[in-house]
Amino acid sequence: MVETTVDGTRASATERDADDLARAVRLLTGRPIVALTGAGMSTDSGIPDYRGPGAPPRRPMTYQEFCSGPVARQRYWARSHLGWRRLAHSAPNDGHRALAGLEARGRLLFLITQNVDGLHAEAGTRAQVELHGRIDEVICLQCRTVSSRAELHERLESVNPLVDAAAQDHLATAPDGDVELEDTSGFHLVDCLVCGGVLKPHVVFFGENVPRDRVARCYAAVDAAGALLVAGSSLTVMSGYRFVRHAAARGIPVVIVNRGTTRGDPQATVKIDAGCSDTLSQLFDSL
Repeated sequence: MVETTVDGTRASATERDADDLARAVRLLTGRPIVALTGAGMSTDSGIPDYRGPGAPPRRPMTYQEFCSGPVARQRYWARSHLGWRRLAHSAPNDGHRALAGLEARGRLLFLITQNVDGLHAEAGTRAQVELHGRIDEVICLQCRTVSSRAELHERLESVNPLVDAAAQDHLATAPDGDVELEDTSGFHLVDCLVCGGVLKPHVVFFGENVPRDRVARCYAAVDAAGALLVAGSSLTVMSGYRFVRHAAARGIPVVIVNRGTTRGDPQATVKIDAGCSDTLSQLFDSL
């Protein structure tokens, strides 16, 4: 693919990417960086994204639907139980390690992630807010006790002994770590061991609000930043896009690394249309 430049020459996509990367390096050099990451960060770890090129249409379960009754919860937990083993074995990729390395060098001030997979923490990033929670934790909607997802998986496996053997291997993994499973009518649920209440993954569902204290920490981090680096997010939902708008309104430069267009492209100082792992590794080597 080639494109005609303003001086009439022809530039390849590779040349444009290299130029955009060089501009990003110049912009980020010497500035304290806050990063905002989305699902595109984890595609190289085997977790599909929501809206990247080629991603199939996806309708995640809403909070209201989850709370509507046992049939909806049965559907959610059957699909999520089958996908959990795959998600639990996902490992950080070069992009996660690059951001952790930038933090270790004192270049990355703070990280905001929309992902619930815990891979940034596993890669070594310490100063972060997991905006939408963590899929490896479970919360009771009645007593608010937080417990281990691994423990819940064992309990679900004990009351659904044939599910994994019958269905695990051939089902496609979805972005939330669940699988595409149609018939969930035979799946058995378990309740909170403390009070018998309804168990929900400790993540923010569509239709829920991100806790205010998390949002406040993120705004404070962006205010202290010299640049905002967005990686692997289409910024379609406001929970992440608001920080791009906040940075741009305060004159803080925004660098976006993402395959395909994003909602934040009009606010971007530099946009790199490329994958996260390679690009962030190159930024790490250059900064």
